[in-house]
Amino acid sequence: MFKIGDLAVYPAQGVGVIEAIEKKEIMGCTQLFYIMKILGNSMIIMIPTGGAESVGLRCVISEKEIPRVYEILKDRDVTIDKQTWNKRYKEYLEKINTGSVFEIAEVLRDLFILKYDQEKELSFGERKMMDTARNLLVKEISVATHNEEIKIEQDINALFPVH
Repeated sequence: MFKIGDLAVYPAQGVGVIEAIEKKEIMGCTQLFYIMKILGNSMIIMIPTGGAESVGLRCVISEKEIPRVYEILKDRDVTIDKQTWNKRYKEYLEKINTGSVFEIAEVLRDLFILKYDQEKELSFGERKMMDTARNLLVKEISVATHNEEIKIEQDINALFPVH
């Protein structure tokens, strides 16, 4: 249960703040909704309080979980599937949509490995996804650590030396 003012993470959208909890009548049924404003793009999302967990709404990761994110990003002992870009894209999109910061870190790492270590040309969709994954991680780690986003982005970029 979130309260007004709490920060939370909505899958594929990122960190937002619960601005209100309101009763709404939809199709003759009255229920409570979290009114959440996504940081960064100011998108407003209405989430039924009873279904918040099922849609993946979760708390921002704790500072003690952040080292695991960086470990995932640093791990180069992974096998990147040689499937077509559109199958990879679908798989990565599913990972991003889970809302798991760890799955998002895997997507970012895998795309960086593809682009720089395997020197593959990423599709337009993969490049956009790489930016999305980076932005989601930067925003959440920044909020969790109370650090500037630019510092977090520099820390993450330092893990992926460009050839």
